[in-house]
Amino acid sequence: MSESVTLRKKGRLAKLKSRWSSNLSTEDEGGRQGALKRVSAMWSSFRKGKRDRVKDLEPMEPPGPVPSENSSRQHRYVSGQYFFEYLVVVSLKETKDGSNYEPQITYQFPKRDGMARFQKEEEEKTLKAITLFCFPEGINWAPLTEYHSETFSFVLTEIDGSRRNGYCRRLLPSGKGARPPEAYCIISSTACFGLFSKIFDEVEKRRQISMAMIYPFMQKLREAPFPAPGNTVEIKSFIPESGTEIIRLTRPLDSWLEHVNFATLFSCLTDDEVLLVFSAAVLERRIIFIADELSTLSQVIHAVAALLYPFTWQHTFISIVPEILIDVVMAPTPYLLGVQKRLLDLVTDQSDLLVVDLSEKKKETFIVSLGDESSILPPKMKTEILEALKHRQKASMVEELNRVVSEAFLLFFVKTVGHYASYVKYSGSGERGVFEKRSFYKAIESKTTRHFVKKFIQTQMFDLFIQEVEQQQPGPTQGVFHKKILEYHEKKKRDKGKKH
Repeated sequence: MSESVTLRKKGRLAKLKSRWSSNLSTEDEGGRQGALKRVSAMWSSFRKGKRDRVKDLEPMEPPGPVPSENSSRQHRYVSGQYFFEYLVVVSLKETKDGSNYEPQITYQFPKRDGMARFQKEEEEKTLKAITLFCFPEGINWAPLTEYHSETFSFVLTEIDGSRRNGYCRRLLPSGKGARPPEAYCIISSTACFGLFSKIFDEVEKRRQISMAMIYPFMQKLREAPFPAPGNTVEIKSFIPESGTEIIRLTRPLDSWLEHVNFATLFSCLTDDEVLLVFSAAVLERRIIFIADELSTLSQVIHAVAALLYPFTWQHTFISIVPEILIDVVMAPTPYLLGVQKRLLDLVTDQSDLLVVDLSEKKKETFIVSLGDESSILPPKMKTEILEALKHRQKASMVEELNRVVSEAFLLFFVKTVGHYASYVKYSGSGERGVFEKRSFYKAIESKTTRHFVKKFIQTQMFDLFIQEVEQQQPGPTQGVFHKKILEYHEKKKRDKGKKH
């Protein structure tokens, strides 16, 4: 690399650092700046200690707006029993000088009425922030005659850790000649990507007929109860010339995997490469994923987070970073970020992170790495995960693929830290438990496994997991993780019995 290029890169890096610092105190000047403030106001959460429950950087729909509905319906809404909070259509509108396009919300259902002034102002900021995630490329658009529709998701998170999910489908609106694409975005407290993809299919079908056809379908959907895992809800909807249709929406039985499809992850990366990414994620490092397609970024970053189950990523999590917020790559704390490939030069100025190229025509998968990723996991454990992952070749359904992949990594945690419950000690009835950390990792026989666990128990995700265990009273534990721990110990007993 020439010296002039190096100097330019250093200059850009210094500029980004400067912008990073200034954004922490950005004043709200309205418009896109107001939306930026909505996000930058949360950047201070990066500096919070290990016991902070804040999981994501992205903004969230503010609590408080009360729709003009009776109290029982309002209770269903707040409790998350509605399918969605609202649907918006974001269109690209030509700027006054005609030089480019700016995303604007052109349709919202339902409308929010009877709101206090401060609630209305907060909602306007949130809606402006949503436009950033629907069109993260910013204003650099030109009219198109062809555009491959894509579906992706993002997370809107408040400082208290509560979440809303944004589901987005971008497509070319009906019409003739060159025109910019538009985005349909559903905001919901429920995380179920497959279900909302099917809903978008219905919305898109009605949009081809008339915008007015969307309203009755979404109204019926909003009135329907969100199904329990494994259950189906039926929505009746009338379409001209087709009559009344019944749309069946089924929620997957494994509800903790309903927001994930591991197929995209394994189509972009080899099994060994997935293990390297998992190794970096499990130690809470800074990871940036690069791709051209928003859907690829969205699906892969959610899949990587799901590999950590039963632990939860506690740091910055942005599946698609809007160009206007690219400064976030300068955050000194752990993150999982999705960045479009055209912005690659703005994220490779640094070391101490893992940059993963997901694109088809990549020269190398790991553009930047620390170099020790292959030595993080115990060798025997790596081999076992790779062997388990081979079974996914037989999976014919998404649910089956998800189960095979998730269980391979879940068993890893069962074998490494599944003995945690024996080392939470209680001094008396009703007292909070205390985790005996040193005794916990000393009990591990394998030196390589013990070496890994000593690092893993320092992470925030393990710390929060143990905090929650300490707060529980001793007794039978529920959940998939505990079930797998019991199954593992039962199998060990049977295997031991066979030897004697």
